Amino acid sequence: MTQTGSASRPAHPPHTTSGPSVSDDPEARPRVVPDPAIRRPHDGAGAGADRLGSSAALFAANADHREVERRLVAAGWTPCGAGDWAIALRSPGGAVAARISPFDPTGPYTAALYREAAHTRQVPVLFEHRRLAGGGDLQVMEWLRPVPEDEAAAFHRAIAAGAAEVAELVRVVRAVHERATRELPWCGPLDTNPSNVMRAADGHLVVADLFYADGPALYETAATRPDLLVARIPEPERRFMTEIPMTSSGPWSPGERAALRAGIAAADVRREVATT
Repeated sequence: MTQTGSASRPAHPPHTTSGPSVSDDPEARPRVVPDPAIRRPHDGAGAGADRLGSSAALFAANADHREVERRLVAAGWTPCGAGDWAIALRSPGGAVAARISPFDPTGPYTAALYREAAHTRQVPVLFEHRRLAGGGDLQVMEWLRPVPEDEAAAFHRAIAAGAAEVAELVRVVRAVHERATRELPWCGPLDTNPSNVMRAADGHLVVADLFYADGPALYETAATRPDLLVARIPEPERRFMTEIPMTSSGPWSPGERAALRAGIAAADVRREVATT
């Protein structure tokens, strides 16, 4: 990401991809092979989903990203990846990954894709999705392994061409993405990052993180036109937008987070005064 050099907005605006960026070491990536206890949706919930349910119950329905991370780590989940928008934790048994974001407007649409396209077996198995307090997002899914870049690129090309083997997936992707672009400010196009294509336990390919917020445009607006930001995204849905990890495009430069928060807070006050 090109540096702006401006103290009024992040020197590295968040990269557009929504998923955690991870180490170049494939074994360090946050989605690896699930154990046999995790079953695909057509096989039933399975013992893995039961274990997941008990873990998800560790935090309250109104928990924010900090509370979720703290509770899961205390329960034995371990860090396994981080990107611009989210961190990833691996379950104690290694079968499940949790993606935790302080602020991710596209999270509900990604979860909708995983659910609505589950019958294609070309998206990850999603065990749990929760919106978190302050605009955060939690996705808990099966653990997958990476694939060679050429194989991933071929899968993306098949999606772009609407090839017969992915026709049903493409139908669902287009429908959900159309909803996202219609309803969501600063929604980006489909993400064709090869790292988004992964392999499930039985060897077949799945695609994740196709939807993302246009980070550079969103954060530049927050810095230079905060009144537009507060008018388009309610405060409860952006409270932690300055707490995204920025692992790939960052880190945040000294003082920029404070300046961004101050600008948004001032715009919130102006909006409140104007509406009272």
